[in-house]
Amino acid sequence: MIAMATLEFAQETGGLGTTNVRDWILNNIIPLLLLVVALMLLWLGGGKGDNAGVMRRLGGVIVALAIIGLAVTTDAGKNIGTWIAGLFTG
Repeated sequence: MIAMATLEFAQETGGLGTTNVRDWILNNIIPLLLLVVALMLLWLGGGKGDNAGVMRRLGGVIVALAIIGLAVTTDAGKNIGTWIAGLFTG
């Protein structure tokens, strides 16, 4: 009974969405993951003098961040496709 009333209220007020969940992830989880990755990179390679290994891992982190950026940005794929097409069409 309560679930039906909640669902009806959500439909009347504009529907259910994931905006708040998305904002929470962007504001909390992503910065924490970046901090953990940075600390791991420093701990694994920085103390041993393995700077090349740290940079190799950092390249993978940058690719992962680019994928996350594409996933959370609206119209990013379309804009990148337009930019690439503009390189060839002038």
